[in-house]
Amino acid sequence: MTSWILILLTFLPFLAAIIAYMLGRRDERAMNGFVSITGIVIFALSAALLFLPEGEVALPGFCGLGLYLRADGFRGLYSCVAAFMWMMTGLFAPEYFQHHGNKARCSFFTLMTLGATLGVFLSDNLGTTFLFFEIMSFASYAWVAQEETPGALRAAATYLAVAVIGGLTTLMGLFLLQHQLGTLDFASLRAAMGQQDVTVAVWLTLVGFGAKAGLFPLHIWLPKAHPVASAPASALLSGILTKSGVFGLIVLCANLMQGNAAFGGNALMIFAAITMFLGALLALFSTDLKRTLACSSMSQIGFITLGLSVMVLLGDEGTLAAYGSVMHMLNHSLIKLTLFIAAGVVYMNLHALNLDDIRGFGRKKPLLHIAFLLGALSIACIPPLGSGYNSKSLLHEGLLELIGEMQAAGSAWMGYKAIEVLFLISGGLTVAYMAKLYICIFWQKHPTRQAEFDGMTHYMNGTTAFALLGSAAALPFLGALPGLLLTPLGAKSASFFGVPALKEAIAYFSAENLQGAAISIIIGAAVYLLIVLPLLTRKDESGVRLYVNRWNEKLDLENAVYRPLLLTLLPQVLTLVFRFIAELPENLVMASRATIFRMRQTRKPVPVGNRFTYTLGRALNALARLLNRTILHRHPMRTDFEYVLDASFREVSSGIRSMSVSISFGLLLLCIGLYVTCLYLLQ
Repeated sequence: MTSWILILLTFLPFLAAIIAYMLGRRDERAMNGFVSITGIVIFALSAALLFLPEGEVALPGFCGLGLYLRADGFRGLYSCVAAFMWMMTGLFAPEYFQHHGNKARCSFFTLMTLGATLGVFLSDNLGTTFLFFEIMSFASYAWVAQEETPGALRAAATYLAVAVIGGLTTLMGLFLLQHQLGTLDFASLRAAMGQQDVTVAVWLTLVGFGAKAGLFPLHIWLPKAHPVASAPASALLSGILTKSGVFGLIVLCANLMQGNAAFGGNALMIFAAITMFLGALLALFSTDLKRTLACSSMSQIGFITLGLSVMVLLGDEGTLAAYGSVMHMLNHSLIKLTLFIAAGVVYMNLHALNLDDIRGFGRKKPLLHIAFLLGALSIACIPPLGSGYNSKSLLHEGLLELIGEMQAAGSAWMGYKAIEVLFLISGGLTVAYMAKLYICIFWQKHPTRQAEFDGMTHYMNGTTAFALLGSAAALPFLGALPGLLLTPLGAKSASFFGVPALKEAIAYFSAENLQGAAISIIIGAAVYLLIVLPLLTRKDESGVRLYVNRWNEKLDLENAVYRPLLLTLLPQVLTLVFRFIAELPENLVMASRATIFRMRQTRKPVPVGNRFTYTLGRALNALARLLNRTILHRHPMRTDFEYVLDASFREVSSGIRSMSVSISFGLLLLCIGLYVTCLYLLQ
């Protein structure tokens, strides 16, 4: 039974995508109904995996790489989360796209991406993971480019470039892993851990997964893609597609890095800490609703990855960090589903996302208010209704456990203490930017349009309201009853993370955990009062306080670093290198003539050309003079054969030289290839 569900979950969305596109070309309502029903069916199938025994599917000859799928606790959980998010966004999409074009195309790529994403989460082999990972990357490109505006196409190009570069780097890493270990199966990788040094292969593979997750410094697509993408697409990009990258990180951390600090646990922690803090800082500076939520996603991915790095460093003792990572993945997916649908409702009515334009929209809209508040409390980690509190508390507790072990062992621990401080500050920044959004939309008044906003009583239909409130409904239960809901999910995921399940109960609301949350809340309140209000806002001539865009363009690594590097510096460097290689044979020959093979000149230098053209030219000139005096005295020849022959000789020599250079360059590349091949065969 489980095997058949695995096959259906993997291939049914691809078939449904074709049917939806054909329906959308003829009947839009039929397409919307079909997409909604498909989402419900796939969610029901994925939910069944949580209650069925584990199962697997192995098709070794599929696409020449094989297709390997497995259903267990964690993979069943996240396939269910992915299907739930697609179902809810599918219910919201018809109203959101009511006045948009290319709906059939959007439905096609949405279902294609669903199938690929489920394939990633259900994979049991890195080759299968990579296959569906690339399908997902290319299919989701259409989400970003949906509006086909210059900004959307530019953001889509950035998204695609990061996906392609990351994918190629991951592919190189997989080739190395296959060569060194002889397998890409998850269980076999764990069994082969420690047999060979696969550091280079693992870090190459990490690049592609980290780029999709939004880790620094490959996060550049996140702040650009979300503001131009549709709200349903943004919810899926933030809530699920980033988690596909995290899935790859989990596979590598659990199977090849576990317990090995020298392998890269410390380096991964540094990248995670930078991502965590930088994302929160960018969110604080932003004045665009969806861009703020996008940068927030970047920050939360940093928290999750920090938990994975702690798990790697602690080894078998990293269960709390593993639990915190999986719980924060779940919480973040549901939080961003709620917040992006809420942002979509705002945009659907106002066609604006700037905070000054949407100020006060939600003052008299209780359903929108409740849903957004639950999402804000959860991501700000405010107990007891904030579900994010429980997962972040476990991440913090795991970090403290690591610091304690380092102190007990007499090892350097101050660096980890600095990471903890940055953890608490990043949590405080989260409180500050969510307070800015919440107060702006639901407390403050618009200076000119507030009466108009208050009169918008029919701002969403019943289906959208169900999707919004249904997405938010789970958050207070996850926050207030973590032992009933979150702990069993962590225990079901432990084996996938390569850690033992906890036997004792988790004290979510212990004094230590509450103290950490209180510190972040105090920092957030201080940042809002001392930085947001005086520095990130200003009063206009009429006394209205406006939000100031402090988004520093220097923090945009695409324009500040990547484009100058890839489009200017790199081509120039490569031009110099290839020119040097092309001219190397000729330069070597000329240098050898001037040194080793230098010969004494026994005769005087030839005035014009070489000796052959000089001698032949003088003979032809003498003959011409004779003819001019006799036969051609009326129409004498004016040609200087010395110079004519020399010019012809030079032209022929130039062609021969170019041909020899080309042949020499080809032989050089052949020699380099043979050399590399010999090294590969001899190692």
